[in-house]
Amino acid sequence: MIRMPATELSVANEDWYSRDLSGEDHMATLFTDVDMTEASGTGATFDSCVFRGVRFNSAHLTEFAFTSCVFDACVFFDATLERCKLVGSQFADCRFDLLKVEGGNWSFTDLHRAALAGAQFDGVRFREADLAGIKATGIVLVGCDLSGADLEQADLTNADLRGSDLSTLDPLSASLTGAVVGEAQAIMLAETLGLVVRPD
Repeated sequence: MIRMPATELSVANEDWYSRDLSGEDHMATLFTDVDMTEASGTGATFDSCVFRGVRFNSAHLTEFAFTSCVFDACVFFDATLERCKLVGSQFADCRFDLLKVEGGNWSFTDLHRAALAGAQFDGVRFREADLAGIKATGIVLVGCDLSGADLEQADLTNADLRGSDLSTLDPLSASLTGAVVGEAQAIMLAETLGLVVRPD
């Protein structure tokens, strides 16, 4: 259930194509059908904002803060997010094709049942995030902090999970066929299944 923050300002149907958003500060604003294709910049802040039908295609955002925001039916096709903070944000019916995320804090985000197939997350903090039921075939989740994350019934078929914290992953609940893990992760998952791992 998406919890919509109260908004006080509204931006609708605007063309922000290739806009430099560096240093902008937005609070409690509803963005509707705004085109942010190829937007870029460093250090912008969006707090308690709602993005509805916003297009972030090929955007390159660095050290942005989207705290307690809602993204509804947004498109992140080929977007790159570097060291961004999305703590407490919620996503519903968004598209993440070819999304690349490098570093940053996505703790407490709600990505329940999100279609994340083919997206790439490198070194991202997902502490206590809701990733239950994500459709993430072929996702790259390398070096990520997934401690406390809900991965119930996650489809991680052919995913690359090397170096990530999988301590809350139930291998009997998630789909892991073809997933790539490191040796230590494999031992931990085996022990989760009740196996006793001993050297030959």
